[in-house]
Amino acid sequence: MSDLSQVRLRPVQPRLSSGRAITALMLREMSTTYGRSPGGYLWAVLEPAAGIALLVAIFSAGFRSPPMGTSFALFYASGMLPFTMFNDITNKMAQTIPFSRSLLEYPRVTFLDALLARYLLNALTHLIVHSIVVGAILLVTDASTTFDFTSIVFAYVLALSLAAGFGSLNAFLVLAYPLWQTIWSILTRPLFLISAIFFVFDDVPRPYSDFLWYNPLIHVVGQMREGFYPFYSPNYISPIYIFLVSGITCILGLFLLRRYHQDFLFR
Repeated sequence: MSDLSQVRLRPVQPRLSSGRAITALMLREMSTTYGRSPGGYLWAVLEPAAGIALLVAIFSAGFRSPPMGTSFALFYASGMLPFTMFNDITNKMAQTIPFSRSLLEYPRVTFLDALLARYLLNALTHLIVHSIVVGAILLVTDASTTFDFTSIVFAYVLALSLAAGFGSLNAFLVLAYPLWQTIWSILTRPLFLISAIFFVFDDVPRPYSDFLWYNPLIHVVGQMREGFYPFYSPNYISPIYIFLVSGITCILGLFLLRRYHQDFLFR
């Protein structure tokens, strides 16, 4: 009994502590990124809306109808929204460690808390923004369709999986090689043109379509358009390929961050 009385019970609260850290980091991110006023979030809505409006103005002047359906705005929204979600979350996660460098000096805050906070906040922000943008398109224009919400939700799952994978890997690469952020920005610029935002993948002739198939965003956009257009049934989408790419990049990024992030953090 004397031995047992001397045993100190450790408080089992790692999940609760981590949850509080993630919540605090999300609130800090909201105040610094979007500001303390609604104006910051207003810009988050206006940015994709303005991009879609610009595409509609350009292509509606040269074409009588979009490649699919009757609404230019709805067609470009189905391609641009998942693309901007992937691109923005990936870029935000890449800057996680430098952004939270001072907070990571506290033992209760881990690099995983910082990554999850940025990932969750920006994912929720994009989901809300996308709902507002699509709702506005249906309200302002004469677009009408029957949404397949199962396909739409699955498209977001694919986009968020890719963002988590490449975001985690980029978080390490930016930490180890600061120039990587610029390199990544240059490498991803062509994705805006080759991710089926302006066209339908089924219309691309071979052998070009064989090469484009390896662009993961092609699958994400195709899945989203299946949800926007009930008559569209793409047979080229491979969720296994998306989850494989996402899993490999995510595991590699988290492993490298766990192994080396403190070396770069305190150098």
